[in-house]
Amino acid sequence: MKIRRETESDIIAINKITAAAFKDHPYSHQTEVFIVKALRAANALTLSLVAEAEGRVVGHIAFSSVVISDGSEGWYGIGPLSVAPELQRQGIGKALVNEGLATLNESGANGCVLVGDPDYYKRFGFRNLPELTLEGVPPENFLALAFGKDSARDAVSFHEAFLAAG
Repeated sequence: MKIRRETESDIIAINKITAAAFKDHPYSHQTEVFIVKALRAANALTLSLVAEAEGRVVGHIAFSSVVISDGSEGWYGIGPLSVAPELQRQGIGKALVNEGLATLNESGANGCVLVGDPDYYKRFGFRNLPELTLEGVPPENFLALAFGKDSARDAVSFHEAFLAAG
């Protein structure tokens, strides 16, 4: 398996994988494809990686800037993370997250936030930081990972593309 940046020729496969990955997800409103499209259209995808196996795209992860009300800079949001349903639980998502976090960290980012399953994301070092909040999201599902000593504080806002619904 190879992790690489997305290319224009990957977009159809990314859309299909994202739709399939979230089709029956209990906490999804099936808007993830629209979110990725809106982020791309707004030129707000800071980092978009695909996992490729045997010449086909089998996974995708998107990273975009977030705004923190205390003025902290260099923080990014993860999402969505998608893996072809038939290939889930084989390490593809883990490889995408690890590569994305390493790339952002190397570029000087200060940290990442996400909305997700704490049991899955704690393996990467994500945890709930009470000083960071996301309106409307239970604290246990809003997780953060600071790359350095400087930790952000206050309310986080994801790009408006996360409101995309169609």
